[in-house]
Amino acid sequence: EEEEEEEEEEEEEEEEGHSSCTVSSLNTALSSELRWKRKYDVFVCHSFAEKDTEEAKRLVSFLETPPRSLRCFLWHRDSCPGSAISTEFCKALENSHLRALLITPSFVQDDWCSYMMHQTLAERPMSNTMIPLLLDLAHSQYPQELRFYYYIDLSRNPDYGFNVVNKTVQSCKYTN
Repeated sequence: EEEEEEEEEEEEEEEEGHSSCTVSSLNTALSSELRWKRKYDVFVCHSFAEKDTEEAKRLVSFLETPPRSLRCFLWHRDSCPGSAISTEFCKALENSHLRALLITPSFVQDDWCSYMMHQTLAERPMSNTMIPLLLDLAHSQYPQELRFYYYIDLSRNPDYGFNVVNKTVQSCKYTN
């Protein structure tokens, strides 16, 4: 009966456009030995604008709080003081399974965000390791380089978007 209920839930989620991941598949991904090959589950990239930093903190708090318990990299919290910014970013990208890009009007204007976006694209292009998150961004402002990627629009319902990010991260196939 439980299996039938899970299958029905999966079908409902698929009809609504959600990814189909069950509690058991999420637990499997989180308990994967490969998960521990990298320090972080997700690198959260955002601009230094105050509004963007606050939204990134909200996302990270949501993802790190049990029962989700994901490991997130947030640069103002997890970078080593005195280190070169580009070195810290590259290390964090290398040590993260996925990258969540919080793309806002400030993000598209920020040179460091552009650098990190291009590093992400160069490191593992088309590998399903990047999660573009749009917030208060007109479609015309969406970076050309990302037009081939699906994105999550946080503008209308951030909490729903956070849940989609959580499911995406937890259902990822961890790699070396």
